[in-house]
Amino acid sequence: MTGFLPKTLKMLVEDLPIHYSVGDQLSHIKVTGVVYNHRELQPGNIFVAVKGQKVDGHDFIPQAVERGAVAVVGVSDDVNLPVPYIKVGDSREALAHLSALFRGSPGQQMTVIGVTGTDGKTTTSNLLYQILLTANLRAGVISTVNAVLGDEVIDTGFHVTTPEAPEVQRYLARMHSAGLTHVVLESTSHGLEQHRVTGCDFDIAVVTNVTHEHLDFHGIYEGYLRAKGKLFEMLADTPLKSCGNPRLGVLNRDDQSYAYLSSITRTRQVSYGMSAEADIRAVDLHYGPDTSRFTVVGPGFTQPVETSLVGPYNVSNCLAAFSAAVIGLDLSPEVVASGIRALNGVPGRMERINMGQPFMAIVDFAHTPNALKQVLLTAKQMTSGRVIAVFGSAGLRDREKRRLMAETSADLADISILTAEDPRTESLEGILGEMAGGAVSHGAEIGRTCYLIPDRGDALRTAVGMAKPEDLVIACGKGHEQSMCFGEQEYAWDDRTAMRAALADLLGVEGPGMPYLPTRKG
Repeated sequence: MTGFLPKTLKMLVEDLPIHYSVGDQLSHIKVTGVVYNHRELQPGNIFVAVKGQKVDGHDFIPQAVERGAVAVVGVSDDVNLPVPYIKVGDSREALAHLSALFRGSPGQQMTVIGVTGTDGKTTTSNLLYQILLTANLRAGVISTVNAVLGDEVIDTGFHVTTPEAPEVQRYLARMHSAGLTHVVLESTSHGLEQHRVTGCDFDIAVVTNVTHEHLDFHGIYEGYLRAKGKLFEMLADTPLKSCGNPRLGVLNRDDQSYAYLSSITRTRQVSYGMSAEADIRAVDLHYGPDTSRFTVVGPGFTQPVETSLVGPYNVSNCLAAFSAAVIGLDLSPEVVASGIRALNGVPGRMERINMGQPFMAIVDFAHTPNALKQVLLTAKQMTSGRVIAVFGSAGLRDREKRRLMAETSADLADISILTAEDPRTESLEGILGEMAGGAVSHGAEIGRTCYLIPDRGDALRTAVGMAKPEDLVIACGKGHEQSMCFGEQEYAWDDRTAMRAALADLLGVEGPGMPYLPTRKG
């Protein structure tokens, strides 16, 4: 099924590649959309009842029918409705496939590259996107920062993970309609576990790393790893495409995820890394405060690479993108190196903020123990002075991270300032107390090398106020994000704006005002 042509209920349901049962005869009534939120339902839509963490979509089936749903999909038994009820084993999986079918299965018309991992997904996705543009390919990207559909850039929202399946398929359909041939799709563990990217027909799967994160959702590391692995398992299910079928798994030979992901990948695979066992590896590494230079060695080629992305972890991200492009897409190493060089930076990733201050100020998205470790190691290489780190740990998320991140900063930063990062409905004081315990256990001294400052604006002002020439201040955890959550309310917040505000106050120069948070005193 190609192109966005009118779809009937009978056509869509009978094309579902999963088991289903339906008590009523399916009609040829035209379907106008596929939704999971009853409040967004329009007449002619199929309503898919999804069980969420707080609400169950099955409870809203009567409202959906009243609003004009032509059919309902769910997992419950014995549902008596005036419209067809399609029972499935997993309504999220059905939502993904129906969304793809309704849009004409756009993933089947393009080369789709999926990028997953704990850290580095957005950077690697942007590297691949830039490589594709450099190779004169018509490409788009869907990341947790935004969706780039040709000339159009769409903000994908607050605190984003992978968009829900209907949004993903809508983006893919718009890309295909715009004549794009390649798309890079950042795929989070939540997105994979909840079938948000099911039906995307991936051709290449890339992993950056799989470290400690999201255990509040996945329970244990193995569950988290299995969720990531779904991307690689899906490669074997991708149908034949007229544009070709690379079918390649790109694995990190240096990461603990390698053995498992290699064992479940039923297609071609290639490994990258620093170790001699990697198929594609980096040698002759040179790290500077503004650039990284290295040589990529692979089967039949040796290619020098230079990038404005700093730190060893970004060399790994470059290798991941390099492997996908050269081995998966058969692009020349020279073109790929040019694409890597052309990427000047990624919003909120080691982004420098300069208001004329005599020290470096950086904003980064690092919000996991491993990411914080890597950016702090890189920060130490970038300055001869002290590293002052400002960060928090989110509420209603993996609690063990709080201790681990504080321990990491106590080990690597000269000064740690612990502050708010989306406390949500948890006690911010309690979160900071847990973090302080971790910092102290690794030798930090409260009031000398570690400070607890609940208001993030005050924390940034304190950090830049104590910075001396040649020091480096780095704010971690928010990066590109545009809000912070207290209770159940989002407050407009951008770490980059806040850093500029703190620097402007320090220097007495014109700059933005400090964004408001409810922790502000006075």
